[in-house]
Amino acid sequence: MKLLSYARICILHHKPPNQLAAKPDAQHYAVLPWLLHFLVPYKFKAIAAIVFLFIGSLAWLSLGQGVRLMVDEGFIADNAQRLNEIILFIIIITLVSATAVFCRFYMMTWLGERVSADIRLRVYQHLLGLSPSFFASQRTGEVISRFTADSTLLQSVVGSSLSMALRSSVTVVGGVIMMAFTSFKLTGLVLLAVPLVLGPVAFFGNKVRRLSRDSQDRVGDLGAYIDETLHEIHTVQAYTHEGEDKHAFGLRVEAVMETAKGRIKYRALLISSVMFLSISAIAFITWVGAQDVMQGNISAGELSAFMFYAVMVAGAVATISEVFSEIQRASGAAERLIELSQTPIDIEQLATPVLLPANIEGALSLSKLVFAYPAEPSNEVIKQLCVDIKPGERIALVGPSGAGKSTLFELLMRFYQPKSGAILLDGIDISQLALADLRQQFALVPQESVIFATSVLENVRYGRIDASEQEVKQACIAAKADEFIAEFPQGYHTYLGERGVRLSGGQKQRIAIARAILADRPILLLDEATSALDAVSEVKVKQALDTLMANRTTLIIAHRLATVINADRILVLDKGQLIASGTHNELMQSSKLYQEFARLQLLTEQDD
Repeated sequence: MKLLSYARICILHHKPPNQLAAKPDAQHYAVLPWLLHFLVPYKFKAIAAIVFLFIGSLAWLSLGQGVRLMVDEGFIADNAQRLNEIILFIIIITLVSATAVFCRFYMMTWLGERVSADIRLRVYQHLLGLSPSFFASQRTGEVISRFTADSTLLQSVVGSSLSMALRSSVTVVGGVIMMAFTSFKLTGLVLLAVPLVLGPVAFFGNKVRRLSRDSQDRVGDLGAYIDETLHEIHTVQAYTHEGEDKHAFGLRVEAVMETAKGRIKYRALLISSVMFLSISAIAFITWVGAQDVMQGNISAGELSAFMFYAVMVAGAVATISEVFSEIQRASGAAERLIELSQTPIDIEQLATPVLLPANIEGALSLSKLVFAYPAEPSNEVIKQLCVDIKPGERIALVGPSGAGKSTLFELLMRFYQPKSGAILLDGIDISQLALADLRQQFALVPQESVIFATSVLENVRYGRIDASEQEVKQACIAAKADEFIAEFPQGYHTYLGERGVRLSGGQKQRIAIARAILADRPILLLDEATSALDAVSEVKVKQALDTLMANRTTLIIAHRLATVINADRILVLDKGQLIASGTHNELMQSSKLYQEFARLQLLTEQDD
């Protein structure tokens, strides 16, 4: 948590526009096979939707014959009875088409919603398996943007645009066939015009796709900035940084707008050029057809039917061009989601991990441990560390900032993979264990307490979801948290707000301690768990912690002398190395670094 908080704080607020737009070249992915993979479980619904699509399209195409009959056998023949029959035929066909449209629209829209939901589930599940190193290099708002804006675009494409594209394609093919039955000559002219119309679709479509991905990236950057500033609104306002944030946000908004302008321009060119070429082609073919009617080569009804189909085909081609640009835009969004879902998991697990024994004693052994964060592989923060910790031993870790204390906690729970060396739990290399099995042996109380936007009850039983309300209450009593929880109007069902905004720092810490008590795990990791408490609360919580630490292996990151006095052993770390080890009295005689640490802490505590 300290690492993630540090990463958030270190994000730059000021970037010139050219840096905002700077992104490495995006890798291209096969979008269609990826989407089809999500459609496979619902293949029967997809097939049914396609069947209804064909029924609706064919019914619509048959209206052209109704037009031909109405002109030739109704108007020109001056046959009222026949005209009535043809009108009834047209109404029946329209009813069939409308019913098919309802079924197709419902199923395709459902598929869009379902596929979008499945994609979100798949990506979220994958993200939960990524190590903290990924989130240290990615902005939370950027990831959220891919979940929301990108997946919504895909939902629109699968549920609407894809259906329109398929329907229009069937209309084009069917319309051309029906035109061929009417006049080969006019149909040939139409086919000559098709490449002319489809040319802009291919040319402008690729540009729309590229610019759409850039646009989504800019929107993601915008979301990341909003997420950061609103979550840290206290700091923003306390330092009167609103003006600078408005300016920096404005740069990001303009970066989004600048990218969008190019995408909009090419999409508008695509649609307008297709419309112009299509209507021009229809006008020319109509002129040729009129000449044939005047020469008696075809009837007026046949020309009417042909023009009906020609207009349908032109409209379908225009729809395809518009939808194609939408699909290209969604392809950019899909590539971003694929990229996220295919991010390699850097903490690998064995296919058949070693099983832990039922009763873990809690012995830990660190052998020649070497580690550097992935972002700085040459900067080793843990160097050849060797430590043996007995079951039930209470170990305090002291040392200056950057000594590697918090990093050691992260390595124990295997949030990161060491460069070399090994960590053994009860003699078993933790790299041989399933991550879930390993992490279920640790209860963590971080210095910055993590409170989720839910009730007291759900926060405390976060590490043991099957605990009863009575067990939660007992844990809170042990952590001295019950006394302030009882004062809430809804007690243990009180909603605590985002990041526990309704609680003080000390109250958050006691909720976190109650969570660790309830989890009841053999190894405790305490990152100065009493740092946020006032003097009265500290005494109460220390009593609770003493009970909690009994018969459990405990590692305590300590910054205060009172925390380490009663430790069985103190490990003094500096720059990732073990400098000294022993009790407080032993280290006061043997370690200059510890003497300096103790002297500074004593002065601080005496002043307090």
